[in-house]
Amino acid sequence: MSELEEIVRAEGLKKTFTLSRKQQKIEKTGEKSRIAVNGLSFSAYRGEIYGLLGPNGAGKTTTLRMLSTLIRPDAGDATVNGFSVVKQPEKVRDSIGFMTSELKLEGFFTPDYLFDFFGAMHGVGKDALAQRKRELFSRFGIDRFAQVQVKNLSTGMLQKVSLVISIVHDPAVVIFDEPTNGLDVLTAKVVTDFLLELKEMGKSILLSTHIFSLVEKLCDRVGVIIDGKMAREGTLAEVANGDLEKSFFEIYHEIKGEFV
Repeated sequence: MSELEEIVRAEGLKKTFTLSRKQQKIEKTGEKSRIAVNGLSFSAYRGEIYGLLGPNGAGKTTTLRMLSTLIRPDAGDATVNGFSVVKQPEKVRDSIGFMTSELKLEGFFTPDYLFDFFGAMHGVGKDALAQRKRELFSRFGIDRFAQVQVKNLSTGMLQKVSLVISIVHDPAVVIFDEPTNGLDVLTAKVVTDFLLELKEMGKSILLSTHIFSLVEKLCDRVGVIIDGKMAREGTLAEVANGDLEKSFFEIYHEIKGEFV
């Protein structure tokens, strides 16, 4: 790209969660609250795949949920496709497709019904919706299972259904939280290949992961998150410095002062 155009701009995002007594007991802590994201700022650009890389509990999922308007930041703001997540959440939701492995679909519905339902909810026209369904169901092999209840689908097929539902409205920005989490190697390849196809189509993709190889395969730029803060950000080459895994642990040691 000759000139980078911001598609996502996060500025000082902060989110604190209250810990229940049960959580305090499980985690053996007297803390009544925990800062999940602490003043996080970064930019992602149009037509690229941007990866948020960090260990479990680093704040990746919380960040993506704020960007997707599922939760509201306590402080700071972000724009997605030019719209504020705080002031214009409806516009943000129209611009994005959000997918997470934690997405729960009612077991008695079918992929066919769910695709039509979410398509109508996003205002997709009947003819356009039918065409998009044919393309996506064929692309992911869902057509043979279109009338099968969700509760009877395999984990891999359920993930594919969740994926096509999240992009039913052909969004400009695709946000994936741990896109290959829990998938077998075949389904994971289908998902990652499709992400690269979306990029080729000019879509902007933001994903979170703790898997180094996934970042190396997919991402143009990466932000390393540790303890809810941006520890390092840049192109994959700049952050990886030839070896992403080694660079990550050097950054982690520099921040935490401990080896892993």
